[in-house]
This record gives sequence, structure tokens and C-alpha cells, in this order.
Amino acid sequence: MIEAKGYAAPAAHEALTPFQFERRDVGPHDVRIEILFCGVCHSDVHQVRDEWGGSIFPMVPGHEIVGRVTEVGAHVKNFKTGDLAGVGCMVDSCQHCPECADGLEQYCDNGFVGTYNGREKDGSPTYGGYSNNIVVTEKFVLRVSDKLDLARVAPLLCAGITTWSPLREWKAKEGDRVAVMGLGGLGHMAVKFAAAMGCEVTVLSTSANKEADAKALGAHKFVVTKDKDAMKSVANYFDLIINTVSAPMDLTPYVASLRRDGTMVLLGVPPEAPQLHAFNLIAKRRRIAGSLIGGIQETQEMLDFCAEHNVMSDVEVIRMDYINEAYERMMKSDVKYRFVIDLATL
Repeated sequence: MIEAKGYAAPAAHEALTPFQFERRDVGPHDVRIEILFCGVCHSDVHQVRDEWGGSIFPMVPGHEIVGRVTEVGAHVKNFKTGDLAGVGCMVDSCQHCPECADGLEQYCDNGFVGTYNGREKDGSPTYGGYSNNIVVTEKFVLRVSDKLDLARVAPLLCAGITTWSPLREWKAKEGDRVAVMGLGGLGHMAVKFAAAMGCEVTVLSTSANKEADAKALGAHKFVVTKDKDAMKSVANYFDLIINTVSAPMDLTPYVASLRRDGTMVLLGVPPEAPQLHAFNLIAKRRRIAGSLIGGIQETQEMLDFCAEHNVMSDVEVIRMDYINEAYERMMKSDVKYRFVIDLATL
């Protein structure tokens, strides 16, 4: 076994503290990575606090991992010692169901293995990236370009792919009118990607004071959704809306801003079911859809696109021992736009 150290939550609602544990030895198809940076995701807080149920403790969170390969198994083909590599939200799946065969492991019929708070196929718990190393089967390891700032790459492995996947699935292209609801960890990446794809990007926000930030990220337009006249100006306007909001809301006025055959994709999970008047869908054959992270193939495609177009997350790099304070700040949306842990401070 390989010795590892990190930070773990010993139980729900308890502070994260230093934790010693073991990783499995490197098998013939495995890659061992020295973790350099790990992003902090809103879902880390939910799972550490057992807000979704089923949390496994002690829990080492973290599924936005970038680092350097330190060992590879005998049958590993695409990585060698010294390579930069990344690991996202999954470390395995059944790899034989129709979803896995289509490269959509996130929808695995038998359930993918989460990078943390999951179970390996042998039943042992998975531990995430708030740690100094990780061992992952090659199929779930991603190539990372040395052209990019590694700290700013880390959130691409969750926030990035979560917004990239729907833009690709709904074929966003140059000239399309794309709206982004919510300008946080997910929303700021949706703006950057859509702008880099050549779309006309509009941020829909309840806060007028976010306009300057939206424009700096690449948005072409900004609509304050509390302004009824402003919302009327975008009626029947958008081809695609990326909805990152997790607060309770009435979707009706936003759906009304879709063109015929337009789609709103839900990425956030509000605590209550959103409201919607069905006529707004029927009248223009509009659609509401959902999307979950992305498969390994499309995650690699995203990372390659980011290297080509110099797209990265906006981050605040923190020390490992600042994680509990970071959680509290994140719950208050007091970060632009993602925290990233420098594991050299572990």
C-alpha cells in the first residue's frame, strides 16, 4: 500500500483536519499522481455535511485534481513519469454498459465510481484530492497541457466540464445566442466557453453590480432579470440557456426568452422543484433539459480546447489549512470564482 496524507472530515458538520491513510499499490493499468492543486467544489460542502445523504466518513473531498505522474503500471500506454495529468469527478465505471460504450461514463447504468465519497469495485472507500497523491486507472486520467496555469486548470475538471458538456451536446456555435444564468463557479466558465466558441453571450442576473465582471469574462450583453422591460427585450431571443442557479425559482420568464426550438439546460439543483407554466414550452416547442459533468473523452476535448484558446478558471489559491474558512466563504459566494488548494502547503 502507498502512504498518503490529506485533510478529511471525520463526521458530518465537523471541521476538516489532517488525516493519514493508504492508497492501493499501482496496478498494471494504474497511474500514480503527485497532486499539485485541487479545486474546491460546492458539492464538497454538501457531501462533507451529508446534505445529500449517504456520506462515507472519514471523507477526503476533492475531484478537481491536477498534478504530475510519478509512477505508471506495466500496461499503461498514454502516460509516463513526469507527465502532467488530471483527474475529475470519476475514477472508474462499469465500462461495459451502453453509456460507457458511448464514452458517457457519467451516465453509467451501474453507477460511476466517484473520486471521493464513493466505493471502489472491491467495496473500499474512495478518497479525493485534498491529499498529496492518488492512484487511478489510466482510462480515467486526463492529459494536461503545460501551456496553462495548473492552479487555474484544476476547476476545469468539474466546473469546466459541467458547462462544456451541454454547450457541445446542444451544438453551440459561432453566431448562436447563448444566455448564462448565474455568474458563479459554473456560470463564469459557461461565459468563457461560449464566448470562445464565437457565440453571442448574455448573462442573466438578479444583480446589476455583476455587469462589469460579466463583460470582463467575455459576455456581450447583460440583463438584470428583475427589470421587466429588460426581460421583454430578450423575449424569443436565445438559442440556448445554461442555467447554473441552485436557488428556488420560477422558470417561466426565462423560458419565454427562448426562441422556437430553444433549450434551457439545468445544471443547478434547487432545494425545491422549480415553477414553470407549460404553455411557455408548448407555444414555441421549447425544451428544458439537464446535464451532468461529462465523459472522459469530452473532458479531454475540453482540456485541449482550453490549451488552444487559453481558457482557464478564475481562482483564489489557498493553503490546505484554510479549507474550513474557504467553505464558509464559498457558502456566502465570497470568491471569484473558485478556490484552489495548493497541495505544497499540506
